[in-house]
Amino acid sequence: MPKIAVVIPTYNEAENLPGLCAALFKLPLPGRVEVLVVDDNSPDGTGRVAEELGRSLDGRLKVIHRPGKLGLGTAYVVGFRAVLADGADLVVQMDADFSHDPAYLVPMVELTRDYDVVVGSRWVAGGQVDPRWGLLRRLLSRWGGVYARLILGLRVADPTTGFKVFRGGALARIPLDRVVSNGYAFQVEMAYLCQLAGLRVCEYPIIFNDRSRGRSKMTVGIALEAAWRVLEIKWRNRKAAPLGRLTS
Repeated sequence: MPKIAVVIPTYNEAENLPGLCAALFKLPLPGRVEVLVVDDNSPDGTGRVAEELGRSLDGRLKVIHRPGKLGLGTAYVVGFRAVLADGADLVVQMDADFSHDPAYLVPMVELTRDYDVVVGSRWVAGGQVDPRWGLLRRLLSRWGGVYARLILGLRVADPTTGFKVFRGGALARIPLDRVVSNGYAFQVEMAYLCQLAGLRVCEYPIIFNDRSRGRSKMTVGIALEAAWRVLEIKWRNRKAAPLGRLTS
């Protein structure tokens, strides 16, 4: 059976993690689902909760403990490298707070038969954000995607989404050592590198739900930092060696 590895960075997600893992392991997916939690020494004990879950799940959940809050981008890079080294056929990236409904993984995984990357998109027909979002948050999310597309020439409608499924071989084509964005710009940088590598990308419409427990980590400051990081991504990759194109 194919191995489906779900990489979940965590910081203060102790309330959400058990329910998310239960939902993931109930999905009718065509393979063995494994979860890798990358925890940044969460003060609420998320790392301890993950260890307890791992002991009860017969090795299907593993934990990487990091010494502090080192950032979303580095957490994903560490997680991606670990699951690829472990032979993952499909690699899922998603949030721990149920803003990404695990049920979407069933059709998204199915689409990897024809695509290298399947993106859970809020901004294609059929997609939307939580109606409880305020106007400022909607504008920040929408503007961030449009801005990244204009600066980098991205073809995806939702370059800032954090819900994706990669074919393992395709993700292995991305030079993770080139990735330096360590906040929400990480999503944009990965979208850009996927496009530079010629990966076949499909956007699947999702409804992005606001978290039901805990607090959102998005702020205006984080959004503004991501804006100038997009310019840095373009400048840095102008001087870097081109990526090889996929031929199959």
